[in-house]
Amino acid sequence: MPNPPRLTDRHALTLHRARARAEALFLHEAARDDAQDRLAMVNKGFTDIAVITPFPQVWQPHFPQATCIADTEVLDLDEGAHDLVIHALCLHWADDPVGQLIQCRRALRPDGLCLVLTLGGQTLHELRAALAQAETEVTGGLSPRVAPMGEIRDLGALLQRAGLALPVADSAPLTASYASPLHLMHELRAMGEGNALEGRLRHPTRRAVLLRAAEIYAREFTLPNGRVPATFEIITLTGWAPDASQPQPLRPGSAAQRLADALNTSETPLKD
Repeated sequence: MPNPPRLTDRHALTLHRARARAEALFLHEAARDDAQDRLAMVNKGFTDIAVITPFPQVWQPHFPQATCIADTEVLDLDEGAHDLVIHALCLHWADDPVGQLIQCRRALRPDGLCLVLTLGGQTLHELRAALAQAETEVTGGLSPRVAPMGEIRDLGALLQRAGLALPVADSAPLTASYASPLHLMHELRAMGEGNALEGRLRHPTRRAVLLRAAEIYAREFTLPNGRVPATFEIITLTGWAPDASQPQPLRPGSAAQRLADALNTSETPLKD
């Protein structure tokens, strides 16, 4: 079969990240702090940790015992070498997100934890809507501008496809505000999150498109204080490498008591 089309221009992504500024990496800092909070609630210690991140400077001071590795297509992970793997806010740029999670699972020992923090489908919905309308009006067409990001249900299903047990997915929206839509666009560049899609236009966006997008954004979303909001949805996925010590589902038909009896209610048989 022919190779599937590539989502990400890795060379462009590397260049964007190299220009990122430390003061603009607040999303990665929020993901790091959330990971620390979640791990503090896990009744288990971790000694061999791997963090997959494009910005190790955000994670290393807080996880000094961890090995930080880049989010390349083939992750630099040894099989069964870790009891905790954190995939840190870079899954949305992966051409094969399931493959990334499978590699994480293979790197885990039995009963090891995979913790994934990724941007979800509500991220930048305001900017996407404004850019789409502006480009359609000005040029009569659309071009890829924002990386596709999964919804929580779809992302949660990836854990099971990767062979991880006890999967859990939850979402936390984070809203930032900016003086104008153009300030938001500059901030995205400072985050290293510029357009690195393989199918993007290979010339600068027309000024008229950006100005019209800023006008639409301000008209539709301006807050009472005159600033504009930008939504970032951080979805957290947790799954465990299968192990015999983990809770197992009961065999169908093995229940010792009827549910209706436990609820003290009557049971109504369904028609065939």
